[in-house]
Amino acid sequence: MPNKKSAKKELRKNIKRAAANNFVHKEIKELSKTARKQISEKSEVAKETVLKTVKALDKASRKGVIKKNTAARKKSRLTKALNKIAK
Repeated sequence: MPNKKSAKKELRKNIKRAAANNFVHKEIKELSKTARKQISEKSEVAKETVLKTVKALDKASRKGVIKKNTAARKKSRLTKALNKIAK
């Protein structure tokens, strides 16, 4: 446990930030999972779900929750899979 007042405050801040980041990670994971499922089922709403996922990935990378290249890689793979079923 922290002994100094400033260290205690930092610990509180870190806990709040971790909770917020975990929420964003969970949201991205759920959206990606849904998009992949809809793509495999060749659903008509797959494109909208992929767009929502891409938006969430962009937002997370802007906030610094995930790295820029990680977001780019995930977006690329999703759009590639979506384009494959469009043919």
